[in-house]
Amino acid sequence: MAGFESDFIMLQHQLRGVLTIRDNCSFRVSELDMLQGSDVRWWGALGDDFQNLTNGFVISDERLNRTYRNDSFDVRLKSNLTWDQIRVVAVWDLSMGSDYGHVVLRDRGNGSESPSVAPAPADDGGATASSNNNRSSVKELAYEQQPTMFDNCKVLSQKYRVRWTLREAENLIEIGLEAAAEVQNYMAFGWANPNSSSSYMLHADVAVTGFTEDDFVPFAEDFYITDYSECSLGKDGVPHGVCPDSVYNNNNTSDPNSVNNTNVVYGHRKDGVSFVRFKRRLDPVDKKYDLRINPNENMTVIWAVGRIKPPDSLSPFNLPENHGGPRFVSYGFLVLNVSNHVDDCLGPLDADDKDDQDLIIADANVLLTVTSGTPLHYPNPPNPSKVLYINNREAPILKVERGVPVKFSVQAGHDVALYITSDPLGGNATIRNTSETIFAGGSEFEGVPASPKELLWAPDRNTPDLVYYQSVFSQKMGWKVLVVDGGLSDMYSNSVVLDGQLVTFFWTLSQNSISIAARGEKKSGYLAVGFGSGMVNSFVYVGWFDEDGKGHINTYWIDGRDASRLHATNENLTYVRCKSENGIITLEFTRPLKPSCSQGERRECSNIIDPTTPLKLIWAMGAKWSNDHLSEHNMHSSTSSRPIRVMLTSGTAEAEQDLRPVLGIHGIMMFLAWGILLPGGVLAARFLKHLKGDGWYRIHVYLQYSGLSIVLLGFLFAVAELRGLYVSSLHVKFGLTAIVLACAQPVNAYFRPKRPTTNGELEVAPPSRVVWEYSHAIAGRGAILVGMMALITGITHLGKRYGDDVKGLTWVLLIWFLVLGLIVLYLEHREKERRTTDRVSRRGGWVLGNVEDDSADLLNPPLGTLAEKEAAQMSEMMEVQLEPMR
Repeated sequence: MAGFESDFIMLQHQLRGVLTIRDNCSFRVSELDMLQGSDVRWWGALGDDFQNLTNGFVISDERLNRTYRNDSFDVRLKSNLTWDQIRVVAVWDLSMGSDYGHVVLRDRGNGSESPSVAPAPADDGGATASSNNNRSSVKELAYEQQPTMFDNCKVLSQKYRVRWTLREAENLIEIGLEAAAEVQNYMAFGWANPNSSSSYMLHADVAVTGFTEDDFVPFAEDFYITDYSECSLGKDGVPHGVCPDSVYNNNNTSDPNSVNNTNVVYGHRKDGVSFVRFKRRLDPVDKKYDLRINPNENMTVIWAVGRIKPPDSLSPFNLPENHGGPRFVSYGFLVLNVSNHVDDCLGPLDADDKDDQDLIIADANVLLTVTSGTPLHYPNPPNPSKVLYINNREAPILKVERGVPVKFSVQAGHDVALYITSDPLGGNATIRNTSETIFAGGSEFEGVPASPKELLWAPDRNTPDLVYYQSVFSQKMGWKVLVVDGGLSDMYSNSVVLDGQLVTFFWTLSQNSISIAARGEKKSGYLAVGFGSGMVNSFVYVGWFDEDGKGHINTYWIDGRDASRLHATNENLTYVRCKSENGIITLEFTRPLKPSCSQGERRECSNIIDPTTPLKLIWAMGAKWSNDHLSEHNMHSSTSSRPIRVMLTSGTAEAEQDLRPVLGIHGIMMFLAWGILLPGGVLAARFLKHLKGDGWYRIHVYLQYSGLSIVLLGFLFAVAELRGLYVSSLHVKFGLTAIVLACAQPVNAYFRPKRPTTNGELEVAPPSRVVWEYSHAIAGRGAILVGMMALITGITHLGKRYGDDVKGLTWVLLIWFLVLGLIVLYLEHREKERRTTDRVSRRGGWVLGNVEDDSADLLNPPLGTLAEKEAAQMSEMMEVQLEPMR
């Protein structure tokens, strides 16, 4: 193996370097860069797979417990080891079981490998091997260059570097950009127009690199700069600003991608550092928007770092925002000759925030669903073939609060049992003769989606600040749990997760105000929460940070879908806070339930929160916000797909949906009662008394009792569906008043004073009877009118609750009431004519069938009574008709 040379594969801690085997018992490490670890050793294994690496062994007594900056040194193997026992040399953290990087030893002299060597990994990220003019090679042993290694490196700023390897014979240059910046940032590098003397960015040929927002795939796109502005189309349809070449050439070529002179080779995001490798032609095909690079000349290059605007409905491209910031920190230029050897990058880039893993903050009453899946970005390599996912996120960092219960639903399979442990590796530390403290869970906490197992864990003050969630049966499936004191769930009475599970909403109600907090569950440049059924016609609260890192909360009224329809408001917010933790934004404020101003004074004066009415919530996130100069570039990149209705008083939430069936039945029943049955009963009592017998009375009573029964049933349905009775809305007030008046009518009828009789003849009604008749009639007709108002306000309440257009229903109801009114007027007219006719033709003091018998029970007459009464009436009628005239 003597003479073998290879680059280290970078996995963690920004490890770079070259390993060269010197002889049978030693090797040399050159140009080593590495961030400091805890208990780091030289490690040997028989293969680079998970099983072989975790079962490896220490191969040298030397330790690597410091930061290395382009260091070179020799390392001796342990006396009992030879190269025949080693197929992988790794830099290994014993405490975490972590592989910082490794070299696979391959003997390719005869084109084959030793049978004992594990299969070599494929080229990472599709990197292409290239020659290295500054290193020696051995004929029989191939030199392997990793995509993170280059011939040259130049420091652009304290947190930004450019690396390159010139391949002039192939008309190519390979460039690597790396920056200790947030994952939402782009890295730009390119050549200024040779004819420019001061404005180097104008007409410059630039490559913009970064990672896509959703799946973190590296990209490198060819851009051309025509103006100091973000890419946009003018009124003439011509693009201007910082735009991709394919946008300029979209109308001039059948394949817009053919003008892209930049091809991504490899990219990764490790330890808070973004790295993208791409290649481009020295002499490009596109002569209009790509500049020729003369490798032997001094040429001006420009660079910048800033926020990426992800693709949206307006543009399918990842576009760079204005970099802002000071010169030579966020942007700059220099003169560079790519053929000259440069290496002034001393040591690895050290990011302030090294942890890019998703963060889930576990609040009380929020269920954490634990599943398993294929590892894509596991934070602690090497890893097994499947790892734990929590709420569909791969091995996130959990943040819990002492004293706040955490509930897990374990659905990862019967071979995965969840437990909380002090051991970072898991998999039952006793098997490795290592001690561990188990805080919750165990071998019995395993389940599948059809039969999940619930685990409840309440961290206490004795729980360490850092523990781990892992599987009892397998090592390194989970990751870290950060245990902190206090938090939002302790400060607020209620919380719900909004649509998409990317925003959590907290609130506490008081007598005249509400305290609100909203927290994003992924990194973003701003977080917006709105009150409304959608973006249009909503009141919005936006938490964002300026260039100095200061947090702000702005309020807006939105009445359209473009930036010009955002109108700043001046709401009375107190206790305002906006903070960012690892890119996770949390905004907090307190506001009155009802603004102190009148509704017509300003738009925000109508932003009233009724605790008894569901509050509709939407949210949005994006890369950047500003206090002014809003444009389409400030629009969201992630948003809720539908509103969530939050019941502020009960602390529950439900997704926006169509009208629920029970409430629909409630409306139909109330219309049947107040729109048909009860008015029909009143009309029967008013206009049918002239008919023979007591039919009018039966119709009146049957209709009234039927209508009242339906009213009470509809009332109970609504109370049960809404889980309570709240009297704040106008609809409920009218409805309760109508129900009280309607229920009073049967009681009123029971105490009806009887009319006195003399020798079987009815006397003049006494005052008590007259008062009763008037009160009964007025109360009944008043109940009908109030019930009709309840129907109208009910439709209005329906529109507010579900965001529907109810104008059509309102007009139908009003037309129905108009028809009833016309029927009443017509019947009154006919009744007046009938009475006039009766007065002219009547010779007696009574009208047949128009006198009530107070002593009779008209609803439940004794057997034979009604027949006898009718016979008597017929007899009396005949007697009257046969009486001779005098």
